Amino acid sequence: MEKKNLVNLIAIVTFLVLISIAINNLIINLIRTDVGINFNWLIRPSGFTFGESVLQYKSSDTYLWALTVGWLNTLKIVIYGLFLSTLFGASAAVARLGSNKLVSDLASIYVAIIRQTPLLLQLLFWYFVVFLSFPEKPVEIFNSLIIFSNKSISILGINLSAEFSALLIGLSLFTGSSISEVIRGGLNSVNKGQIEAYRSLGLKERHGMKLIIIPQALTSIIPGLTSQYLNLAKNSTLAIAIGYPDIYAISDTTITQTGRAIEGFIIILVSFLALNLIINTIMNRINNACLKLNQSKL
Repeated sequence: MEKKNLVNLIAIVTFLVLISIAINNLIINLIRTDVGINFNWLIRPSGFTFGESVLQYKSSDTYLWALTVGWLNTLKIVIYGLFLSTLFGASAAVARLGSNKLVSDLASIYVAIIRQTPLLLQLLFWYFVVFLSFPEKPVEIFNSLIIFSNKSISILGINLSAEFSALLIGLSLFTGSSISEVIRGGLNSVNKGQIEAYRSLGLKERHGMKLIIIPQALTSIIPGLTSQYLNLAKNSTLAIAIGYPDIYAISDTTITQTGRAIEGFIIILVSFLALNLIINTIMNRINNACLKLNQSKL
């Protein structure tokens, strides 16, 4: 135990020394080049536009507002992605554990292919091969419930751009394949005797899963689920590859125009730190609530 503590101490000290050296070099270079760090440029007009924004934005707005809208665009894709990836992952997990061999095999193939293929390649496929191959003239199906073209897709009146749709599908399928393994592992962690118990009581499978298995499995599932949610948020930065204006893409444009690379990366860092803290806090509260619920049943 003492040896392990010594190794941990050495690792922490080494990390702190490296960080100190990096910060010292940064300060020296800033002084030498007379660049300095300031954020006054944030209140200047940005002078650029982008195709999609949650809130109204125009080129005469400030860099600060442009970055704010970019962060909200990121938040939008993350919220949609968390919901859809959870749906894909839960469906695949249940299918793999089900008794239908064909459905189980199809779910296994989905997980295997998606997990072994780079996410960037998948995003490029969905955008350039799928969405841009749609006809330019809008096509209506299911009594106009779905209207799609190579520029956008409208579902029940909700209009989504081709860039957003490709990013959403790619991120959700990719993250969903990992979530399915997390959920499957959590369900398998429950004692098999619990399954035999509810079956012996005459409970139907869906009732047994809902009332007995899932509540016990949640405490094993949620930590892994949190990790995948955080990965989805970080992977959303690949939006720049298909032209979706998220915080990373807008920051990149801002850095190019202003030359304020250090400040730009600080803003990106703080933006994703805030986003990940929000996700982590919410999931921790859900996990604590599940733990208390299980303890109250003992």
